[in-house]
Amino acid sequence: MTEPASRSRRRWWPRGIRTRLTLIYTSLFLAGGALLLGLTFGLVAHSLSAAPGNTLPQARPSQALIKECKEEATAQRATTGKPGGPKAAHVPSVNEKCKLAFLAGAEAASSDERAHTLHELEVWSLVGLAGLAVASAGLGWLLAGRVLRPVREITGAARRASERHLGERLNLSGPEDELKELADTFDDMLDRLDLAFAAQRQFVANASHELRTPLTSMRTAIDVILAKPNRTTEQLEVTAEKVRRSVGRAEHIIDALLTLAVSNQGFGDGEKEAVDLATAAEDALDAVRETAAAADLQLDVRLEPAEVTGNRVLLERLVANLVENAIVHNTTSGWVRVRTVTEDARAVLEVSNSGPVVPPDLLPRLFEPFQRGAGRTGSAGVGLGLSIVEAVARAHDAQLEAVPGDGGGLSVTVTIHARVTSAPEDHEPARPDDGDPAAAPAQLETVPGDGAGAGGPGGGGPAA
Repeated sequence: MTEPASRSRRRWWPRGIRTRLTLIYTSLFLAGGALLLGLTFGLVAHSLSAAPGNTLPQARPSQALIKECKEEATAQRATTGKPGGPKAAHVPSVNEKCKLAFLAGAEAASSDERAHTLHELEVWSLVGLAGLAVASAGLGWLLAGRVLRPVREITGAARRASERHLGERLNLSGPEDELKELADTFDDMLDRLDLAFAAQRQFVANASHELRTPLTSMRTAIDVILAKPNRTTEQLEVTAEKVRRSVGRAEHIIDALLTLAVSNQGFGDGEKEAVDLATAAEDALDAVRETAAAADLQLDVRLEPAEVTGNRVLLERLVANLVENAIVHNTTSGWVRVRTVTEDARAVLEVSNSGPVVPPDLLPRLFEPFQRGAGRTGSAGVGLGLSIVEAVARAHDAQLEAVPGDGGGLSVTVTIHARVTSAPEDHEPARPDDGDPAAAPAQLETVPGDGAGAGGPGGGGPAA
């Protein structure tokens, strides 16, 4: 069975790209040099053959004819050299023969010189071509190595890259060429891989840490009820209720961890859509009205259209977490203020509340996973609310600012690039139903509770 020609060529063709580039450079140089030398040799040969007096080579004169011409010339000098001596008689035949012999000798010498010149040109041209071919091979090898150096760096980084060594970056310097673009793309890929592995490790660590409590609670409740020999239906129902609450808490933890992991990994362009922060805030407020009523919280709401472009699920989670934190981390008969507005091509969401005093040194830690502040008006959370807010804001290239209130509480402001639309009237503030243009678009809502609110946006509130 014969081997395919393509496979045979691949077997003899060098595998290293540096060697192949060197061979290609040398072959191209040899082809160009040979063509140039051939043209030069042809032009020189044509120039020598076309020189004045050059004709086809004649036969060389014989030695006898040369001797006869010399004797004739000597005899003429002998007879004509004496003063008053008789002049030699003209012998046309001998003179013509001598002249032709001289011309034939000159032509033969010229032909020999031409042949010698062309031979020397050919020999030294071939020697120079061979030397330059060796030099071109060496220079080609060096240039190919220099050009392929970024590729070797990328290959080395790819070999060293692993789950534990994703922090290395090429940071290739130089002109903005294809290799620089390849190196930058590789660095971006390492960034995404590092972010994905970090989110995975964080998810595993957080899940193992936070799920241990509800799982332990469920196991303890089940072990206690199983240890009783005479279990009643009421005891079983109480145990089942405890297990159900623990399962619900575990589900809540898992959902929060998944949201945090997705936020840390970012999202693609295909997941972007128009989201109105005002609508998301209104939905979030509707979901916490019962909790706010139970704590007798006063809601100060001013919602103007604030459209952005991003992941709808993550942005709605960001708004909901801020509103829920403002309700949960509050004091009885306190207040919550929610604002949305579009200013200078930026959508702004501000959520402020009353509550316990937040020390300045504690403020950065509130955005770390499983950090819980003191003072709650609702059920205990898992400590991931502000961590998710920070991750979602980072994924949307948004600015996040948290400022403690002078009398307690916290004011969190999120600023995102507003969505660009062709109709500017879509961003006009919403007007009340009565059509009064002087009326403010704010809505002050007091949720009934056990007593009058002790604080409000006008006094003792956080600095905006």
